[in-house]
Amino acid sequence: MLKRVALFLATNLAVLALLSIIMSVFNINPQGMGGLLLMAALFGFGGSLISLLSSKWVAKRAAGLHVIERPNSDVERWLVDTVARQAQAAGIGMPEVAIYDAPEINAFATGANRNNALVAVSTGLLRSMDQDEAEAVLAHEVSHVANGDMVTMALLQGVLNTFVIVLARLVGRVVDGYLSGGRDNGGGGLAYFAIVFVLDMVFGLFASMIAMWFSRHREFRADAGGAALAGRDKMIAALKRLSLNQGQNTLPKQVAAFGISGAMGHGLRRLLLSHPPLEERIRALEAGSVDGEAALRQGLLA
Repeated sequence: MLKRVALFLATNLAVLALLSIIMSVFNINPQGMGGLLLMAALFGFGGSLISLLSSKWVAKRAAGLHVIERPNSDVERWLVDTVARQAQAAGIGMPEVAIYDAPEINAFATGANRNNALVAVSTGLLRSMDQDEAEAVLAHEVSHVANGDMVTMALLQGVLNTFVIVLARLVGRVVDGYLSGGRDNGGGGLAYFAIVFVLDMVFGLFASMIAMWFSRHREFRADAGGAALAGRDKMIAALKRLSLNQGQNTLPKQVAAFGISGAMGHGLRRLLLSHPPLEERIRALEAGSVDGEAALRQGLLA
């Protein structure tokens, strides 16, 4: 925890230093609302867009993916053919297909757009699931791609980042002014930076809750889309099989939110989880509370 706080502090100070240099070079007044909004937009969306554009590259290296360029086995051929069939049905370009070595049952999708994506499955999934269940998992990931979830998450995160940057600095000025007895120090003192640092963390926590709420919502849509592509019974069976994971997840944090299986939690911790409980996802499919065909159509029109 201490290392994470130190890293966050160092990163925050580095960002502030870089902001000061950019503002000086372009003669932008950071105290004006226009300068603050420009700064917030640049850094709020910048990190999200860079993460999105580099997502496939990062995933390949972080998860140690073996991308199937030429299938060398019946399993690899089946994976490629199944994803190709589902991608055609969902109206997206053929994603790259990969396998990564991990003990748990999991899979994920990532990529900068619907026609340049990647779908990967774990070796644990291939060992533990039958073909129907694996087909449903692939359909779930293809549905994520068809729905444009990676792009939507990046844009949402950019908006939230921008909001956090602006609000933390506006509130920081007010608090700093109050603590200094109304003296205007230009918002550049150590007290101001300390206040902004704390507010960044507090507002960032609430922003993460909003992002994770959307992430949980998109899992229901991807389950419904997977059911539309592979069959509802197959999708339900796959989710039940995932319960054998018991919360295991060795995916790198860069792509963990895009896996079909996420961490488990209750109470307040649940607000920061990217995936809803498996029992809720199964009940939603059994009740048909999310229209899978409609979810896919929305993805096609996105």
